[in-house]
This record gives sequence, structure tokens and C-alpha cells, in this order.
Amino acid sequence: MRSIAIMNQKGGVGKTTTSVNLAAGLARQGKRVCLLDLDPQAHASLHLGVELPGNAPTIYHTFTGERTMQQIRRLVGPQLWLAPASIDLAAAEVELADTQGRELILRQALEQLLVVEPYDYVIMDCPPSLGVLTINALSAAREVFIPLQPHFLALHGLSKLLETTALVTRRLNRELRVSGIVLCMYETNTRLAADVSGDLQSFLSSSDPEAPWSQGRIFQNRIRRNIKLAEAPSFGKSIFDYAPKCPGAEDYAGLVGEVLQMEQEIAQGSPLARAA
Repeated sequence: MRSIAIMNQKGGVGKTTTSVNLAAGLARQGKRVCLLDLDPQAHASLHLGVELPGNAPTIYHTFTGERTMQQIRRLVGPQLWLAPASIDLAAAEVELADTQGRELILRQALEQLLVVEPYDYVIMDCPPSLGVLTINALSAAREVFIPLQPHFLALHGLSKLLETTALVTRRLNRELRVSGIVLCMYETNTRLAADVSGDLQSFLSSSDPEAPWSQGRIFQNRIRRNIKLAEAPSFGKSIFDYAPKCPGAEDYAGLVGEVLQMEQEIAQGSPLARAA
């Protein structure tokens, strides 16, 4: 089983779009996938057409101990399950402030779920912050994918993101690795996008071999700007159900193919095997 946290503390970089469409694409390839919506805005849930009444059980109730993950998850498509979020998650950081072991709540809940319901992939859509919800995701995951918009300001934010993963690796989760960077809203005809891609590759290649991102890759399939990707959430559908022939669907299908290819590398004993 591969557990992947999709994270970036900056909003508007394609994090939820990547989480939803990666999960949906893997499910279309026959993989059993559970998507965890950890964002109080519940955008991943809305993207898949799940809008819950105020009293419905969500992943917030898993954090508070009122419900197990098995009790709150729901089937939203063939081979695809969702643990939905709600605005109540915004209060979790305050409510859990004095809770011992608060950073490990999600890991423990996920371990209990996997005993009774095995999955091939668990995808975690993290909130655009580095608070307790994101730390829980990093403590529960073994891999991190970072969606990144290819401009220089995004590179400055990346350093803080990597520092956080290094801290979690040292203190909470020795198996955590940054295994991939997804370039989103990519404009193929600009020199800036190519320059940023080159700078990223140079940075990864020159990293300390012991750093959790040293074996990370920049996925070859860039997610191009595409209006259909922006429209799909309002219809409660993944891009594969909303516009399966558009460039956005083509790009995410390519990304899914690369993620599946990583499974073969893991099986052959590549360095990523430590993160899966």
C-alpha cells in the first residue's frame, strides 16, 4: 500500500485538483483508492460531488475520536472511497492543542482502517498550511507529492515545505520521503517555466543524499493550464468523468501512468522502496 500526502502551504497551486484526479485516475486503473480530505474548506469532497449536511460524520469526527475512519468513509465511484471533510476541521487545531500524541491521530486511525479494509493507495489532500492537520498527514504518509506552479516565488516557498518534511522525518516518521514534484498550471510556451524546471532539477540532483527529498523526481507529465480542470469541480466530477478527452485529462492520465510506473521501480529495489 502506498500512502501519499499531497501538500503545499501555498493555496491555488493545484493541490486539490491533483489529489482528486490522481485518486480518480488510479481508481480507473483498477486500484483500490481512499482519498482523505484534510482541508476544512472540503474542496476535495465538493470536487467529487459530496456536500454533507452539518450533522453528517466527517474526518473531523475521526480526529475527535467520535467515529472511526471506516464509519465516515464513503464509496464515491468504482474502487474510489472518500473520507469527507467539513468546516469543523478548522477548529481541530485548537481542540487538539492539549491532546497527547495529537500528531499521530491520523496514523492510528488509518492503521485501524487498513486492518479491515486494505487499499492500494491512500491519497491525502492537505490544507494550505503547515499546522496539525498537515503534520498528521506527514506522520501517516510514506510519500509526499508537491504540486508546484512553475514560477520563482514558488521556489522560495518550497524550501519551507522541505524543512517541514525533514523535521517530521527526524521526529515522527522515519519512512517519509518526498518522492515527486508535480508542475501544475504549466505554460509550455514560456521560458520561465523551463527555467524553473531546470532549477528544480539542479536542486534535487545536488541535495544531501540523506535528505528526505534527495530521491525525489519532477514528474515528466506537466499539468497544463486548462479551463476544463477549473470547471470540473462545479459539476462534482473528476476530470475523467467531466471532460475525458481534454488536455487536462490527458495530463493527469500521464501522471497516473508515471505513479504506477514507480511501483515497478519499488519492486525492483530502487531508493524509493524506502518510501513505499
